[in-house]
Amino acid sequence: MTQTPVELLTAFTTAGAEQRDAAFRHLVAALWQDGRASDLAPATVPALLTALDQAPPERQGWLVLLLGLLAGAEPPSVGGESAEPIGKELDRFLELLADRGAHPGRTLALLYLLSHFPADRDRILAAVEPLEPSQDDLSRLDRVLRPLDAATAVLGRVWPSPAEWVLSEAERAFDRSWVDALAPAQLAATWDGDTRMLIGYSGAKAYWALRHGTTEVVADTSPHRTTALSADAVGTADLTRHAEVLRCPACTGRLDVSPGGARCADCAAEFSSAAGHLDLFERSEPSDPKDVLQNAAAMRNIGLHYETVLRPAFLRLMGGNFGGQVTPADEDRYIAAHTNPVDGPVLDLAAGAGRWTAVLAEAVGAERLIALDLNPAMLTWLSGRLPEVPALRASAQALPFGDATLGAVNCWNALQAMPDPAGVIAEVGRCLRPGGSFTLLTFLQAADPVDRHFQGTFRGPGFPDGMPLFALADLRAWLAAAGLTVRDQYTPGTFAVITAERAA
Repeated sequence: MTQTPVELLTAFTTAGAEQRDAAFRHLVAALWQDGRASDLAPATVPALLTALDQAPPERQGWLVLLLGLLAGAEPPSVGGESAEPIGKELDRFLELLADRGAHPGRTLALLYLLSHFPADRDRILAAVEPLEPSQDDLSRLDRVLRPLDAATAVLGRVWPSPAEWVLSEAERAFDRSWVDALAPAQLAATWDGDTRMLIGYSGAKAYWALRHGTTEVVADTSPHRTTALSADAVGTADLTRHAEVLRCPACTGRLDVSPGGARCADCAAEFSSAAGHLDLFERSEPSDPKDVLQNAAAMRNIGLHYETVLRPAFLRLMGGNFGGQVTPADEDRYIAAHTNPVDGPVLDLAAGAGRWTAVLAEAVGAERLIALDLNPAMLTWLSGRLPEVPALRASAQALPFGDATLGAVNCWNALQAMPDPAGVIAEVGRCLRPGGSFTLLTFLQAADPVDRHFQGTFRGPGFPDGMPLFALADLRAWLAAAGLTVRDQYTPGTFAVITAERAA
């Protein structure tokens, strides 16, 4: 017999510790799904508010989180049937927030809920600031409650919190130049997208803390993490020692490579070397000067910021890693242990700023490595860090290498950002020599619908409506179709860490 929402609410508030999570998911499913409120939600909100007063402190945070999901649901949107009675209880939520001895998850859930009521910005911040929350939590709340002001708007540089972005005057001036050029509708849409990302991160953090306790940021203590590096220290490595495996991206012909660039022996296309890398990226269409997310990725020190701020936050959101279940040291050990090259160069695919390229260099030797990425700012940083490793700017969708030429490939925390991941895996299979290893770290779509919703709030270049994640079965099917056999699989949280081998 189907239970009513009120019965499900009672079942949750009285459930034992072992049944708590499942009971909450059943309650959520009756009222909310994939960001949309059910028809039963408006009539159930009064019962949720009553239960909030009666529930034990350990359960209050869960009800607050559900109220936040309903306050942000569509339809009804903010100000609609569900959100209006929730917003009228603001004093009740602020009183709960003032209880400093509460479960940390409840406090984070309250910050998430309060994020949905920008009309009450001044009251909310006046109540929150004396509690001295962390700077990232406070700046995140401040930003999501802030009204859009076209003259001062900061876009694309606020996640996971504005407090974690430090921009130079030149970078701020660059930002103003492209933000001021946006049409009003695009400005508003991007502002709303940033807001959605921040609220989603706040909710994901709160949900994790309710289930597991205090969140933890794990420091990267590896010597490969270099914060003092200047991106001006551009490397000088060239690709001549790997010229025999390179192919022209225009016609797949053989490339004649020199320290100054490359020329196709077949179609005579020419490619230049600059800022420490050979640029083989062929655009089929000119870039859009108003592509907001691409503009935001052009920050001069994006490599350093990515490794120290953006990447750890991305792993927390997408991998459920708010407790540091997977550490940078774990990643280092996995790459070093599972990269098993046969003859031929080793490719670090989507190498970024080179943090894990350095691990590969230590494991197999820098003389065997080629680093490939599409972001020139990242490659400049990589070349400054690892001047002995030649770097390529090229597309992962059409790798500029001959068939069966590479000894191993590593693709670490990047497949989810590629428009055709199955095609990328097929390209890896084409380029690997028999017996060569493919090490891969990416992320699975969460089974829990609330976690999955928060994962979907992330925006990135090429994914203005959210970054799709994977089912493990799909990853394994794509690997098999590419002629790759899975030799190891590790799936903590929603990570997918896999080693596959090219069949002989």
